[in-house]
Amino acid sequence: MKLNFTPAILYFQRPFKIAHGVRSSTNIVLTQLEHEGIIGFGEASMPPYLSETHETALSFLNKAANLLSGFKNSFDIEMIIKAIDELAPGNTAAKASVDIALHDLLGKLQNKSCWQLFNCEKENTPYTTYTLGIDEPEIIKQKLIEGNSFKTLKVKLNGENDKLIISTIRSLTNKPIAIDVNQGWKDKHQALEMINWLQDKNVLFIEQPLPKENVDDAFWLYERSPLPLFADESIQRFADIDKVKNCFHGINIKLMKCTGIFEANRMISYARQLNLKILIGCMTETSCAVSAAAQLSPLVDYADLDAPLLIKNNFFDGIEFINGKITLNDLPGIGVVQKA
Repeated sequence: MKLNFTPAILYFQRPFKIAHGVRSSTNIVLTQLEHEGIIGFGEASMPPYLSETHETALSFLNKAANLLSGFKNSFDIEMIIKAIDELAPGNTAAKASVDIALHDLLGKLQNKSCWQLFNCEKENTPYTTYTLGIDEPEIIKQKLIEGNSFKTLKVKLNGENDKLIISTIRSLTNKPIAIDVNQGWKDKHQALEMINWLQDKNVLFIEQPLPKENVDDAFWLYERSPLPLFADESIQRFADIDKVKNCFHGINIKLMKCTGIFEANRMISYARQLNLKILIGCMTETSCAVSAAAQLSPLVDYADLDAPLLIKNNFFDGIEFINGKITLNDLPGIGVVQKA
């Protein structure tokens, strides 16, 4: 595609306001890539553990803006994204913001939704999980009421009051549960005991039960677990799939970790070849990044994309959740409209 464009990347640092009144430590940078009045939107969401900051994102994006100016006569998105990736190591969220903006712009220029660009059937979207954090029983009960329309729950555990949390939930509902341990079970025997206890609790899978550096323990647990195990912190990019394919039954793909939509799609294709199950997830993000991830959701088994429901100051309108089902619109690009 011939394209005489000069990119202009604009930056905004925005702190999140969490719905429950707790301020998030996550920073975001919103990116705009403009061509002849058409704007592609992107987003970098940077929780502390990614080691990216507002300053590192701006530094990287200034380099990206200069590089993009060299692509005035061609919009070869694979070539552009490869060049962006080679600018500097790391910076995965900043790279994702450029990738998302490029895909949004490409879709708008072709008047196609990104789900169409990837030959997805939008009716095949999964239901997203609804997140329950580590809280006291009364707060958990209140959140269950708030999320009553959702059909699947995501429950965070950390090895402290796990059985109390699950028992509280099971006293009120038998909805399917996805467990997210966030490396919280430190001992493989403790982890297996807990998984055995959970296996008759209508649990779909266990996400990242052990610390990511415990590779041998992960393989030991994989061989014995009666429930599927999904890698999260153990996997970031495409190259990591081979490292986890013999330790987990599935992988969690997040745009902020893998540098965006382009690489996420490659990861999905390769994971399918390996018969791995696929969860597409998110950080604390607005509807911009979540809508971008949702464009690929018809290709995966599970989704954890409820982040826009957990923040008050969402800067975009995008995908919707109808009784928890991800509902894609027909807008071109990633399907978002910036709020006034």
